[in-house]
Amino acid sequence: MKYNGIKIVSKVEVKDKDALAIVYTPGVAASCLKIKDNPEASYDYTNRENSVAVISFNYEKSLERAIFLKSTLGIDAYPFEISSQDEDKIKLVVDNIEPSFGAVDLSLIEENVKNINFDVKIPVLKGTVENLKEFFLCVSKNLFMFNFNMLEGSINEKSLQLRRMAGGVIEVQLTEEKQPKPVGIVSDGSAVLGLGDIGGSAGLPVMEGKAVLFQQLGDVSALPLCLKTQNPDEIIEIVLLLQNSFSGINLEDIKAPRCFEVENKLIETADIPIFHDDQHGTAVVVVAALLNALHLAGKKTENVKIVFSGAGAAAIAVCKLILAMGANNIIMFDKDGAIYKGRIQNNFAHDEISDYTNKNSFKGTLKEGIKNADVFIGLSAPNLVDEEMIKSMAKNPIVFALANPTPEIMPDLAKKYGAYISASGRSDFPNQINNSLVFPGLFNGILKYNVKKITTQIKLNCAIALASLVKENELSVDYIIPDALDSRVSETISENVIL
Repeated sequence: MKYNGIKIVSKVEVKDKDALAIVYTPGVAASCLKIKDNPEASYDYTNRENSVAVISFNYEKSLERAIFLKSTLGIDAYPFEISSQDEDKIKLVVDNIEPSFGAVDLSLIEENVKNINFDVKIPVLKGTVENLKEFFLCVSKNLFMFNFNMLEGSINEKSLQLRRMAGGVIEVQLTEEKQPKPVGIVSDGSAVLGLGDIGGSAGLPVMEGKAVLFQQLGDVSALPLCLKTQNPDEIIEIVLLLQNSFSGINLEDIKAPRCFEVENKLIETADIPIFHDDQHGTAVVVVAALLNALHLAGKKTENVKIVFSGAGAAAIAVCKLILAMGANNIIMFDKDGAIYKGRIQNNFAHDEISDYTNKNSFKGTLKEGIKNADVFIGLSAPNLVDEEMIKSMAKNPIVFALANPTPEIMPDLAKKYGAYISASGRSDFPNQINNSLVFPGLFNGILKYNVKKITTQIKLNCAIALASLVKENELSVDYIIPDALDSRVSETISENVIL
């Protein structure tokens, strides 16, 4: 059989919420924390031990080499094209993709790299060797569908068992047909879930989990690319140098305000679609859920007071999309209190959003500001909201506590203390508000219809379409948003990309 393509596929079948909780959030955080404490554990809890980056100046040559490594040695090899022969630029790329791979194959460009001293701890092949398998030290645990019945214990325990036994949750599959280039999931690990700046290596389990959802929910092949550098200029340069390796870029878990600079510059300069999922995917799904929650509560967007805990990339993007819906009474809070025009702690993104929020320049704390609020949206940190705060809100309060894996207040406690509607980012509670509802279908549509820029109108269209999947006779306080595994979701999002 002649192979002509590769797909990045899942080792597990995510067919219910229990599986989703183990593969993605909240379970994935356990592996991240293990790697944060011991970077070498990335070989235990991801597919890094069997992953090799094949880099050349021509994507088709890299692909051919990757197919050879997979078909003969069982190595999950990923093809890359680098657009420069400059030694410093090659070194920049190789040094900084180390968190994602167990080895790098540069044998196709050996004349250009023989004099480069790479600053990495993984094997780098610069020419021919007698035994490739021994050189790369790869260990294949490729399974083509792992059995969840083998797992025991809590969600976190099952998640750790899965990744250790299966060697991560993704692998390469060879195909007879040519395949589209994968989407690159690019992260510097500076804002991973609710875990903060844990670095590229510790962020890899999350990016593998996203790759699973890309493939299973959107039929999109996606390649995790966790970077060592957190310098925005270097992140931008690496993406531009490698852009011919991808059909699009999904920026992920990059801290604000750095993420705004990276996204904006790449949108201006790259030849492929750029999408920051933490911002725009989150914004679409939150707005969709809010539309249905407000309808149930008998409230209108233009009349409600909305309070945000968190003012990072996701929160600001959500705020902007809610403003586009017609909201006009929003106050955002971060660790320094309310955000207002001219506040000394503001960054440029805070200054920009303060032109449209907190019109009365309220300067108090979140505890003070949440009083009489109709809606709370948390995109910040665990356990910031208590019983007193919920009880101080307006009648029929809506509480979206979306910090992951531990929300600002657990959904059951929010309901106990008086929340009319409570939602979180977790799959083990009702009303999961998670961007997994958006990015698989969105990228499917982007690639299908060759969309180069995601506009505010596209995001609003997708949010309205997503909300409308919950029919009037189905809508309830425990069902305001479709299930992440609802087969209608991806197609609905994909088709609304072009409306």
